[in-house]
Amino acid sequence: MSQSLGKIIDTDLAAIRPRVGLSTDAATVLTNVTLVPDALLRLEASGFLVEASRLVAHALPKREAVWWACMCASHTAPGDLPETDRLARELAEEWVRKQTDKGRREAMAKAEAGNFGTPEAWAAVAAFWSGDSMSPEGQSPVPPAPHLCGTAVAGAVVLAAVRGDPSRQPARLKRFLESGRNIAAGGPGRLPPEEP
Repeated sequence: MSQSLGKIIDTDLAAIRPRVGLSTDAATVLTNVTLVPDALLRLEASGFLVEASRLVAHALPKREAVWWACMCASHTAPGDLPETDRLARELAEEWVRKQTDKGRREAMAKAEAGNFGTPEAWAAVAAFWSGDSMSPEGQSPVPPAPHLCGTAVAGAVVLAAVRGDPSRQPARLKRFLESGRNIAAGGPGRLPPEEP
C-alpha cells in the first residue's frame, strides 16, 4: 500500500502528527506506526475519518493538497453556489495549474470577499498560504508557517463534508479519502457532483 501513495510516502509522520489533532483513542491506533500511508489506513479502518482527512491534508504536497480541497468542495457544491465562492475555487484550481503569485493573491481576495465561510474559500486560502509570502505585494516577505496550507485544506475538506446535510459526513469523508489516495498516487482525484 505504501508504494502506491508515492506523493505522501516520504512525508515525515512525526513532523505532521501534531498538526492532525489526534484524540487519545486515535493516537493509540497509531502506536508504533511510522509511515503516513500506514497511519492513513489505520485511522480510516478505525473510523477516525476526520483525523484521516487532516492527515492527508498535511501529508500531500501543497499543490496537490490545494487540488484535493478543490475536488472535495466541488463535489458537495450546491447548484446555487454563490458566484464569489465559485470564483474562489476556480482561482485556487488555476493556482494549482500555474502557481503564480498573482493567482494566489486573487484567490485570497475572493476568499476574503466571501468572508471565509465555505470550503471554496478555504481552498483559496490554502493556495494563498502555499506561496512565499503573506505580506502585501511590495512589502518585505513574510513566509507562511509550513502547516498553514494543510490547515486550510483540512478546513475546506471538513466543511465540504458537512455542507447542507451533516449526516452525510461519514460517506463523504470516505469518498474524499479515496480522492486523496488517488491524488497521492499521481491521479487527478476528481469527484463527480454529489447526487442530491
